[in-house]
Amino acid sequence: MKVSDKPRRLTVKRMAEMLNVSTATISNAFNRPDQLSEARRRWILEECRRVGYMGPNAAARSLRTGRTGNVGVMLADNLAYSLTDPVASEFLHGLAEVFDRRQMNMLLLSSREDDEHRSRLQESMVDGFIVYGWLQEGRTYDRLLQHGKPMVAVDFDLEGCTWVNIDNYAGARGSAEHALKQAPETVAILGLRLVDTDQVCRVGDQKLFNEKRAISVRRLNGYTDALAAAGRQVSSELIWSVPVNTHQVAYQAAREALTSSPRPDLLLCMSDRIALAAIQVALQMGLKVPEDVRVVGFDGIPEGANLHPSLTTVYQQSAEKGRTAARLFLGEQEDRNVLLPTCLEIRESCP
Repeated sequence: MKVSDKPRRLTVKRMAEMLNVSTATISNAFNRPDQLSEARRRWILEECRRVGYMGPNAAARSLRTGRTGNVGVMLADNLAYSLTDPVASEFLHGLAEVFDRRQMNMLLLSSREDDEHRSRLQESMVDGFIVYGWLQEGRTYDRLLQHGKPMVAVDFDLEGCTWVNIDNYAGARGSAEHALKQAPETVAILGLRLVDTDQVCRVGDQKLFNEKRAISVRRLNGYTDALAAAGRQVSSELIWSVPVNTHQVAYQAAREALTSSPRPDLLLCMSDRIALAAIQVALQMGLKVPEDVRVVGFDGIPEGANLHPSLTTVYQQSAEKGRTAARLFLGEQEDRNVLLPTCLEIRESCP
């Protein structure tokens, strides 16, 4: 059948007749890929695309007009964590400010790969994606690329995709240079997701994540380059990887660091949550901050300014990061990569 001969309204039944398959086969090609061979599914999708049929459900058909009014926000972490983490929450707030003004909706999606059928259905209901955090290569990554929809990456680099990042390297290096002015004897780094493990651990000889995908490795490079410029270095045995940015896990890492020998008198922490946990551990051990141990954080969450001793930290523009990503997605600003600057906020924990 020629494209010019197609009926004005295509249905799943009509497509099944045209391709001499069952309606269930057409539906499976769009919504249950595990039910078909990859070659058969690809052939069905290509034929449907050729004649302008976008799928057997209302959400997919709306894509024929190019708009659903929904934006998929793909989160690297689970939804509960993303809504309680102060940095992620600020980022989502920034997105919402712009999308509210344009009367668009956000559909929060998790990058977990435990239910591909459900994920495909959800992803079919949006005009495109803002991908926040590290998206590992895998089924989710491949699936997003197959959609061929607009995408903006945030906090990591994605080939062929416009991204928004903060200058993690410069922020970390600047904070370390400030902390090193007082010539600490022993430096330890409490990192965030540096290696592929779900346990608190010392980095040792484990392979680090790729810095293009992991902002933590960019921060680590900033720290170590500042140390090298000062004629110092830190052993990989004094670099911890914290798998998730929660107080409980950060507390464990901080306690391991502050009970090691020699005990560090400077802790460079890759998040404010980790830094605040480190201050708590130090005070519980009877140590004075900053006299016995100085602590530097990263993020600039409000809690760090409100406690005593207040936290020296690198402030990142989390809400502006969200606003920028939304404006890029909507075409409200030039389609180019954006690197947002950071600011060192010097307080009591490392004056």
